[in-house]
Amino acid sequence: MSKTILEVKDLKINFKTYAGLVHAVRGVNFDLKEGETLAIVGESGSGKSVTSNALMKLIPQPPGIYESGQILFNGRDLVPLTDKEMSKVRGNEIAMIFQDPMTSLNPTMKVGRQITEVILQHRKVSKVDAKNRAIELLTQVGIPFPEKRYNQYPHEFSGGMRQRVVIAIALAADPKLLIADEPTTALDVTIQAQILELMKEIQKNSKTSIIFITHDLGVVANIADRVAVMYAGQIVEYGTVNDIFYNPKHPYTWGLLGSMPDLDNDTDELLRTIPGSPPDLTNPPKGDAFAARNEFAMAIDYEQEPPMFQVSETHFAKTWLLHPDAPKIPLPEAVAKRIEGYLAKEAQEND
Repeated sequence: MSKTILEVKDLKINFKTYAGLVHAVRGVNFDLKEGETLAIVGESGSGKSVTSNALMKLIPQPPGIYESGQILFNGRDLVPLTDKEMSKVRGNEIAMIFQDPMTSLNPTMKVGRQITEVILQHRKVSKVDAKNRAIELLTQVGIPFPEKRYNQYPHEFSGGMRQRVVIAIALAADPKLLIADEPTTALDVTIQAQILELMKEIQKNSKTSIIFITHDLGVVANIADRVAVMYAGQIVEYGTVNDIFYNPKHPYTWGLLGSMPDLDNDTDELLRTIPGSPPDLTNPPKGDAFAARNEFAMAIDYEQEPPMFQVSETHFAKTWLLHPDAPKIPLPEAVAKRIEGYLAKEAQEND
């Protein structure tokens, strides 16, 4: 059985703002095993990026406040570490790939030097060995003519190639955990597919654990082992990819699945949306945060926050609909159709 590399326990993060205290992350719990990919999915403002930045201790304090919780990386709690102590963890043991490669790369520095700097900072090697390793990494991430590219600047690379360079930098010190914060959002669909394929390859070859942050459930199916669905600063559903795609239980997950464009279907059906918008987290609702947008909401949803119900050994969902006394709600038609489509596609591929 794989070793657990990361455990996040009851993580709560607030921000002091002029409008009041924003409760951005509200009691998040999850774990990650060695060589596993966990996708954290949700709309903008759901707390995904705050959670991922918190793991790297990149939340500026102030205005950020780690109210409570633990981030146990290989059994060591990162929350109390100083910035100096964290600098030995960042890049070396945990690395991050950000959404926009141009904000991650120094435009005035050749890409080869940007990679070798990371290697020299974290490894006791000569400059020649660092250069050779950098060229090796450029090859590994699929950049042609790596020796020539080593001496070029970021503006001489396309968007997809720049993101590959960022991935090479993230891999430079052989981290145990890679956090990818929407790494394909700024790229076109073809390049997006190539970057996802590259990340799957990296995971397979290096046994690196990956946390993949995205708002796009379509991306998740191809890369993740497990999925955490986030809403209003909380994880509302958690399970394997099959749990989430074939047996979703939370109405928010239904909404996300139902609003995904179906590229295999030629019908002129309008793209569905989730009505309303996420709640104001300066004053979080006292019941289920999704109640105001949930067509199946019951009176209790407005009064009491639901616990995390266990659906199976691997599957959990935070909704009162799983209470034994709750009415049995059939899956919305759009979601049922989507699941039928997945099953049909899977059967076709297995033939």
